Amino acid sequence: MKNPLKLFDLKPKRTQYPRWPGLAAAAGLCLRLLFFPSPHWCQAAEIVVEPVASGLSNPVAITHAGDGSGRLFVTLQAGQVLVWDGSQLLSPPFLDISSLVLSGGERGLLSVAFHHEYETNGFFFVNYTRVPDGATVVSRYTVSADSNLADANSAFILLTIPQPFANHNGGQLQFGPDGYLYIGMGDGGSGGDPQNNAQNQDSLLGKMLRIDVDGAAPYSVPPDNPFVGNPAALDEIWATGLRNPWRFGFDRLTGDLFIADVGQSDREEVNLEPAGDPGGRNYGWRLMEGTLCFAPPANCDDGSLTLPILEYDHSLGASVTGGFRYRGTLNLGLEGIYFYADFGSGRIWGAVQDGAGNWTSTELLDTGFSISTFGEDEEGELYFAHYNPVDGAVLRITEVQPNPPPPATSSSDGGGGGGCFIAISGS
Repeated sequence: MKNPLKLFDLKPKRTQYPRWPGLAAAAGLCLRLLFFPSPHWCQAAEIVVEPVASGLSNPVAITHAGDGSGRLFVTLQAGQVLVWDGSQLLSPPFLDISSLVLSGGERGLLSVAFHHEYETNGFFFVNYTRVPDGATVVSRYTVSADSNLADANSAFILLTIPQPFANHNGGQLQFGPDGYLYIGMGDGGSGGDPQNNAQNQDSLLGKMLRIDVDGAAPYSVPPDNPFVGNPAALDEIWATGLRNPWRFGFDRLTGDLFIADVGQSDREEVNLEPAGDPGGRNYGWRLMEGTLCFAPPANCDDGSLTLPILEYDHSLGASVTGGFRYRGTLNLGLEGIYFYADFGSGRIWGAVQDGAGNWTSTELLDTGFSISTFGEDEEGELYFAHYNPVDGAVLRITEVQPNPPPPATSSSDGGGGGGCFIAISGS
């Protein structure tokens, strides 16, 4: 049994940097020079980790509202959503539902997602485990007349999913390019999926769900969901075979979906669902853990399973945190790199895809932080959170280039790496 956050019992295997607030002491430390193969020309670039906000209690999600304000919204596990306005954290919190939230271990307020028309309708959605029974609740709230304060009395519950155990809650919410709300659900917990929920199409656990929040109340099911009309499966299911998809993210340029699924005892994995996919993929758990057979221990794949594009064993970490493909405008050398991390070891990797569709991953940084989540701002710039009950923090990933690159002389590879030599440093 493994906690996707490793909240209390796991210490990093290697710590090359002091933990926050000693982050500033790591300034200027250059670790190595990396190369991402690509037809793009690029100057040498230094990646810098910059602190944005500190003194947070267990941040678990970072996102934006898409309303042109440039604000970041930081979710705290105990039940608050904070606003960072570009220079400071605002008080009071944007939303405080601590009284509703059962927090601790893998439970809590786990994410927030803003409606794609939030600027006009004011709707946003939260995923939390509730008092007293720990069931997963997906609920809609509305902003108040003050754009920095939600109406805490506007709750409208869309979905309640019982949880048989206290772990593997999943918790990610995100709107896809299609305008539908995607919900990552863990397998219900314990160890080894004892109820076989991930392979049971009559359970919402161990799945990626996809619902239409603009349809009939409380929600409707998109008619093209892959199991609609199948009496042996639930209509809300988009994909099966997931253990604990703690963090997933869409590529804002291509629409590809990256799903990082926390492993059991051997492998951590990242799965890719290409844009335009009709859904219905089976990502393998508990038949497989990464590319290894799990239950049964042999002859587990008949060819119907979708295997991960990236995986690593527990010599490198113990709990994958999924991120995003960089699509911002300020760090051209990072274009197309998929960032992901491990909560336990604090490592951050960058992965790129070549023209043949093969993925190559390189360790960028061994931070010593407990990286609970990545997030994007409205412009696609990339952030991550350090999880700590007292000195949690939000940090930004940037690069420093000595000279601007010359005009491009080759066509884009459509989603590959930035082609840079990258030197990594602390903030």
